[in-house]
Amino acid sequence: MIVIAGLVFGAIFGALLAKKRGGKGLDMAQYAAGFAIAFAVLGVFATIGLENLLSD
Repeated sequence: MIVIAGLVFGAIFGALLAKKRGGKGLDMAQYAAGFAIAFAVLGVFATIGLENLLSD
């Protein structure tokens, strides 16, 4: 669940950031994809960390 939330949040954040910087459609798509991947990877690590903390 954390991974999916990170993916969605990263895509929205990336697109808004590119739009704020004056980017066109493809710029917004590239930023959205990059941030979505980055936040999803962070979500994977967060999920693994929480699993390790809660499984003890």
